[in-house]
Parts: sequence; structure tokens; C-alpha cells
Amino acid sequence: MDRPAPIRVVWPVMASALVCLLYAGTRLAHVDWDAAELAELGTRYTVLDPQGTEGYDGQFTYMMAVELDPQTVAPHLDRPAYRYQRILLPLLARAVALGDARAVPWALLLLGVVSAAAGTAAVARILLDHGQWEGYALGYGLWVGVVASVGLFLHEALAYGLVALAWLAFRRSRDVWGAVGLMLSLFAKETTLPFVVAAMAVNGAGTGVDRRRRLWIAGGLAAFLIWQLWLWRTFGEPGIGSGGAMSTPFEFIPLMGFLRIGAVSPQAFALFLVIFGPMVVLPALWGVWAPIRRLRVERLQPEAWALMLNAAVILFVPFSTAREPLGLVRLATGLVLALLLFAAVLGIRRVLNYSLAWAAMLVLLVRR
Repeated sequence: MDRPAPIRVVWPVMASALVCLLYAGTRLAHVDWDAAELAELGTRYTVLDPQGTEGYDGQFTYMMAVELDPQTVAPHLDRPAYRYQRILLPLLARAVALGDARAVPWALLLLGVVSAAAGTAAVARILLDHGQWEGYALGYGLWVGVVASVGLFLHEALAYGLVALAWLAFRRSRDVWGAVGLMLSLFAKETTLPFVVAAMAVNGAGTGVDRRRRLWIAGGLAAFLIWQLWLWRTFGEPGIGSGGAMSTPFEFIPLMGFLRIGAVSPQAFALFLVIFGPMVVLPALWGVWAPIRRLRVERLQPEAWALMLNAAVILFVPFSTAREPLGLVRLATGLVLALLLFAAVLGIRRVLNYSLAWAAMLVLLVRR
């Protein structure tokens, strides 16, 4: 007798949560269990030493959670509008910590693990809805971009977990909850925008249900636009853009961000092709071609648009992101989720099987 779906999703959820905790726990053991150190704090921004250490992106999440006032925290952010637009995780962490700065790091870790588990559960339920094996959800739950975000206080687990939950809500005809989930994902990390746009391309275009769904999603986009205007007024620029300090813009020529690596170091480019070619670049190329082929012969599908848009983001990725392995795999989290959703809907077992190989990318975290 088949087990009920809620029971079947437990083991992928537990696997994702355990790997996230293992990664975070290993890092904690090397810093005397000081959870704040998971943020990789740099003295350049924490104590405003111009010659200090740079740190990593999680430090900005941590500092915003400790001090939400935009004018107070702005000097501690490399690009205030860009960082502050991702306000949801700091807000939630501050709430969970009850405003206690000492509890904020643990709240961030807890939220990361819960987000990764919830996103994995949603993907597993969607897979089961389409008659696929729930274990394929590990393609998302063990993706290095998700696991790294938990142990480094980054936004991907929360942002894309909300997208997965929103997609599941739409499948259950709970359009209001789906639209709310997508809206919140934008406030977690703006890179979820391709999913928001794709969700507007609902099947059976023209029905009253479709129009209501579009209206709710448009309301979420309007809220995000108002947020960008507030950021512009507060910090002098909108948050939408490419990267933090020293970032480069998105490329106009496909794959140029990657090709620039070869101009700097042919050896690094060769290593890049070996590692990221089959795991990121080829899936992105297929992710553009397959939806276009599908959209030519069938009605519009949100999953097809989500895959095509997320794949395009990878193909036009900025050089500053392409050259940083962890930055690239974090950005590719949207591609991974979109591929799983697309393959689940269409029953493309070859892609689902291939997705399990993505867990090998966890090797990137061994030295971090």
C-alpha cells in the first residue's frame, strides 16, 4: 500500500535539513560555536575599517537583523539600497529573536533550516502530484546554493522556499496564498522575479480564475515597486541591480560573463568548464531551448516561462558573479527549482534523474 503523500515527503525534508545542519554545525565547531561567525563578518563593514577584512554577504543580513534602522545600518552595507531591499530575512530573524541581538544568529540559522525544509517539502509534494518520485526533491534540497545559504545567513533558502510553496498553493487553487508567497519571495531576494513574471502566464488564459490570479500577483508586484521607490528615496538609488560593491552589470551577449574568465585566466576557465559546464551552463542552455520548443506547440505554461527566464539569467550572468563559484551557484538556485518544476509537469524523467547529480556540487563547501 502506498504511503500518504505527507508521509512520503518526510525523508527528503529530513535529508535536506540534516545536510544543512551538518554544514552549519561543521562551521560552528571551527569558530567555538559562536553563531555570529557564520555570517563571515569583515571588519571593513562591521567596524568601518577601510583597510579591514571584506567578509561575505551574510554579514549584511546579520547587521540588518541587529539594527533595522536604515540610516544607522547604511554605513555598514556595501551598497545600502541593494542590501536593504532583501529585508524579509532580517525582519523575521529579529522577530524570532525577540529583538535580542545575541539570539539573532541562532534565529537566522533556524529560519534557514526551516526554509530549506519547507521548500523541499513543497517540491516533493509537487512531484508527487505529477506522479513522480518524491526523492527528486533532493535536487533542490541538496543544491549547494540552498545549503550554503543556511550556513552563511544568505537569502536563497527563504526566497526560493517561498516560491516553491507559492507554486504548490497555485496547484491547490489557493491563489491568494500563492500570490502572497511570491510577493514575499521578492522581499526575500529580488532574483525570484522570473517566477513572479512566469506565474502570470497561467494555463487556460482568459478565464475568471486566471484574471483573479493575475490581479493578486500584480498587487504583489506593485508592493515591490513601491518598496523600490522607498529605497530610492531613502538611499538615493533603487535596490534592483547587479551585485554589491565592485560588481559588474549583466552581459548583453550570452555566456560572455563566463568567456571573460578565459580572458583573465585560461586555466581557471578550463577548470570552470569541467565543474560548472555540466552542472550549470548546459542546464541553462537546455532551459532556454526546451521551453521555447514547448511554447511553440502548446498553451502557455508558467513552468515553461519560469525555466526560460531563469535560464536566461544564467546565460547573461555578470562577470563578477560568473567568476565567483559560490555566487554563481546561489544565483543558479532559481534555475534548479525551475528545471524540477518543468520536468515534473511534463514527466521528463531524464532531467529528474540528472538533477540528483547536483548534490555533488556540495563539494564546493568543503573548504568554506
